[in-house]
Amino acid sequence: MVFGKIDYLNLLPFHLFMKSFIKGSSAKATMAYKRNVPAKINKAFLNRRVDAAFISSIMAKKTPHINLGIIAKKSVKSVLVIPSKSDKKDIESASSNVLANILNVSGEVLIGDKALRYALQNSDYIDLANLWYKKYKLPFVFALLCYHKDKKTYKTIERLFLKKQIKIPQYILEKSSKKTSISKKDILEYLKLISYKVDAKAELGLKKFYKEAKRRN
Repeated sequence: MVFGKIDYLNLLPFHLFMKSFIKGSSAKATMAYKRNVPAKINKAFLNRRVDAAFISSIMAKKTPHINLGIIAKKSVKSVLVIPSKSDKKDIESASSNVLANILNVSGEVLIGDKALRYALQNSDYIDLANLWYKKYKLPFVFALLCYHKDKKTYKTIERLFLKKQIKIPQYILEKSSKKTSISKKDILEYLKLISYKVDAKAELGLKKFYKEAKRRN
């Protein structure tokens, strides 16, 4: 089983969960990770070089998935546009570039840890998830956990992950802080903005996103 791993802070709780899940399951001997940024993980998944991954929602429309995703209820601080007259897409992204277009926001799109770092140091940015919420009163689903096979395994992951409260050890926080140049306190505050359960409102947000994306081609 090859799992596409995106090393952004927003998936830190999930990756910690997966470590414990693999230790306690028969998957340990067969699980491998392929690490990359979202856009490249999308491509690897579509080419079947990975068996499962959090896939950008714009790419996941017709793909089998469980009810786990990367979701912002309102603001998110890690998907931004820095306003300017010229547009610049983030090559690591897929959904966020489309979202900026839907919301008629011009400028440089930034996603992930570099976007969060920018948001913590500057005020001249537009939080796309917050703007989406203000316009549609719906959460925004940035990615879905998709798979090619072994649905039962991923439904088990969904059930166990959603019922478990993930506590991040201090040494992991310290390591993540050094890697991203973001303080431990700011990492914990940021993770409060992220939800993982694709509930009824998230489904509505996803359907609205697909509708608007199709309308804008």
